[in-house]
Parts: sequence; structure tokens; C-alpha cells
Amino acid sequence: MLTVLVDYDSGNLHSAQKAFERMSAEVGGGAVLVSSRAEDVARADRVVLPGDGAFPACRAALDAVPGMVEALTEAVQVRAVPFMGICVGMQMLATLGREYREAAGLDWIGGEVVRITPDDPALKVPHMGWNDLVIDHAHPVLAGVATGDHAYFVHSYHFQVADPAHLLAHVEYGGPITAIVGRDNIIGTQFHPEKSQANGLALIRNFLSWRP
Repeated sequence: MLTVLVDYDSGNLHSAQKAFERMSAEVGGGAVLVSSRAEDVARADRVVLPGDGAFPACRAALDAVPGMVEALTEAVQVRAVPFMGICVGMQMLATLGREYREAAGLDWIGGEVVRITPDDPALKVPHMGWNDLVIDHAHPVLAGVATGDHAYFVHSYHFQVADPAHLLAHVEYGGPITAIVGRDNIIGTQFHPEKSQANGLALIRNFLSWRP
């Protein structure tokens, strides 16, 4: 078994790599590889797409890796390997991002990435810090994670899904903010699970054991 964390120069992958290696050792999940090679994604049994920064910049960086979008599409959409998007990696699952300018997403889960607009003007953007998850739909990767559990967020935009069935969890911040999305073999977290202590590690552990 091989889990590939895609490296496209859009975030520090060191902490994510360590968290996935730790959880993989616990569940017998096999090797964890950080790679910028489309060939490695093509042979992966699981794929993780992280991302830090602005949506358009991350999408441009992903497109700039030779063959990577094609390899991701074949792996996730054709071979149906388990996939996890993290932060902007999750946002790129959307149809469209509206951060600074419009940019096309992968369109694997319908919806748009839009700026957070809290109802309470006293609430600042970015949405930063710990917040309580509200579980909207049960999912195997959320086993052991319950409403009220904490996750750590740093973001100014969030994913508004077109189909409510694809919203697995949200948080409240002057209105609902998307926290976890998913369908079929795809799951994505707005927060960084590797920075969300026990709850985040539980998600990683579950993902590495998941058989969609």
C-alpha cells in the first residue's frame, strides 16, 4: 500500500508527512511518500492533496506540474482510489474558486469557494483558531469524531457545496462555515488534520483504513 502526498510547492508538507507516517504505522497502512511526480500518483493506493495560500495560485502551481492533474483525475475519478484534500487542496475539489479572481477547480464536488462573511461584524476574517465541529452526515472517516470536537482553522474563504449531501461537517462562525466535504471515494477537510491534535489524527487514521 502506498499513500502519496502531492508536493506542488504550495505548503510545508513536513508535519503532514509525519502525521500520516505515524498513523500509517499504527494501522499497517504501508508507505507514505511526498512526491511531485505524476508517475507516483499513478501508482498510489491513496492520494492526499494539501494546499496553503490563495486558490488561484495553488491551482496554477498544480497545473504547472507535468501530468499531475491528469494523473490525479485518473487515480481518483477512474480508479477510485481514496482521496483526501486538505485546506486549499479541499477547496480545489470545487467547480470554481472566487478568491481574488475566478479560477476553475477540479469540479469533483460541485460548488464554489467564496469569502467568509460572518453575520456578526465583530467576528474577524480570516477565521482563525480552534472551533467546534458540527457533524452533518456520518462517514467512515469521521468514526470517533463527534459534534463538539475541535479542529484548527486558518482561512478566509470556504467551500459552499451545491449538494447538501456532500457537506459532512461544518462549524459556526457568524453562520455556517464548511469544515468537511465528501462523496464516494473523496473527502476533504478545510482544517489541517495534522494540526488538529487527537481529532485530526483520528481522521488520518480512519482515512488510511478506509475502503470506499
